Amino acid sequence: VQLVESGGDLVQAGGSLTLSCRASGFSLDEYAVIWLRQAPGEEPEGISCISTKDGSTDYTGSVKGRFTISSDVSKNMVYLQMNSLKPEDTAVYICTAAVAGTGGCVIGYEFDYRGQGTQVTVSS
Repeated sequence: VQLVESGGDLVQAGGSLTLSCRASGFSLDEYAVIWLRQAPGEEPEGISCISTKDGSTDYTGSVKGRFTISSDVSKNMVYLQMNSLKPEDTAVYICTAAVAGTGGCVIGYEFDYRGQGTQVTVSS
C-alpha cells in the first residue's frame, strides 16, 4: 500500500506546477485525499482535500483561488494544480488518504495512508 507524490520542482514566483499523487495497493474509491505541506521548522499545514466518494473539494484560505485539486479514480490518481506560486508556498507537499465520510471532505490530519512528499521550492 503506497501513496507516491511527484511533480515537485524549483519554480520562480508566479509560476505553476502540477503535483501528482498515485495510490497503489488500494483504490482511492471511497477515500478522501488531503494534501498537506510542511515548510522547514514548521508544523504540517493542510491545504486541500477531495472526496472521491462525492467529488467535494475544499481549500485553505492561503491557496484558495490559486490551487485546484482533482482526481482520476480510473487511474487511482489525485492532482494538485498550483498557479501563481509564491515563495511562501515553498514546502514539502505530502499526499494523504482517509476513508471518506459523508457531507464532503475535511482538511484534517487523521489519515490512513500518507506519501513521502515532494519538494516544491518557489524562488523570488
